[in-house]
Amino acid sequence: MGNDHFVRFENVDKSYDGKQLVVKGLDLDIAEGEFVTMLGPSGSGKTTCLMMLAGFETPTNGQIYLDNKVISDIPPHKRGIGMVFQNYALFPHMTVYENLAFPLRVRKIPKDEADKKVDKALSMVSLQGFEARMPMQLSGGQQQRVAVARSLVFDPQLVLMDEPLGALDKNLRESMQYEIKHIHESIGVTVVYVTHDQTEALTMSNRIAVFNDGKVQQLSSPDELYERPVNSFVAEFIGENNTFAGEVSDVSGDKCKVKLTSGSEILANPIVAKAKGDKTTISLRPERALIDPETKMDNNHKGKIEEVIYHGDHTRLRVDLLGNNQFILKVPNSSNRMDIKAGKEINIGWNSVDCRALDPK
Repeated sequence: MGNDHFVRFENVDKSYDGKQLVVKGLDLDIAEGEFVTMLGPSGSGKTTCLMMLAGFETPTNGQIYLDNKVISDIPPHKRGIGMVFQNYALFPHMTVYENLAFPLRVRKIPKDEADKKVDKALSMVSLQGFEARMPMQLSGGQQQRVAVARSLVFDPQLVLMDEPLGALDKNLRESMQYEIKHIHESIGVTVVYVTHDQTEALTMSNRIAVFNDGKVQQLSSPDELYERPVNSFVAEFIGENNTFAGEVSDVSGDKCKVKLTSGSEILANPIVAKAKGDKTTISLRPERALIDPETKMDNNHKGKIEEVIYHGDHTRLRVDLLGNNQFILKVPNSSNRMDIKAGKEINIGWNSVDCRALDPK
């Protein structure tokens, strides 16, 4: 088993002006061989964390460790870290081969060994035979694959990627996500990846750190993050989310009653709002609510369809329900599709366990 604290941020603050902290008291552990994504809106501190790890920024307070060594005194080029940035382009005047051999030459690796490493890195990204091309002769996706190969060519302990697929179109972006994920699985290098694209984070990562306001709000596996968000920010930021505002009117065991601003009462799961009188925002994933449920569910309410949006494999319904006219339901498009049209009244049910009483927004 590798090092569980391979990358470690210990109480790290970062301020650019001495007043405002862009990263606050950050504690974060990344295990060897993990693929961890830092996800969050712009300005949340995720890229700053990556830049401190790379050595382009210095923490204002706290320490960063790499493999049990404090790295603040080690200059970037000596940290043994591979990097792929969206704007950290290839050297335009060098061939693909020269681009890949560059980090090896800097490390004084003999030419015959360097040739082998370049071959191996190019085969990882399926670009054998492209050695003599210039970057300008490659498509955007090929250039990005060369950049990925260059970050791996010297067998780094750690690879940092900052929005590396940001400039690519949707299909190419998706195939590159799988490609990077497969490279990670096959060579087991530790990857720290930054993105603001939640689907990308869910697809690629072992764990995701959701950043907001300079702090990690939650660090969990993709399914845990989606199914069990710990606060309203995470619930809203990852996936689609239906919300209701209200106040806890009663708590018994693992259920609480919440009186909504519309006056109705629903049963919920007391995650953050645990005591009578607590203000709360309720979070419920669209796919957890069913139309005319066959099995008994402990929340059943009538709603009216406001809008029907066809999405290929499913149809989205916007429903007016319990004072929220933006409530979203997803109905799979199977052959026995229900008669759903705007204006129709429907019964909607869901279980209180899926209905999380979180902090008020």
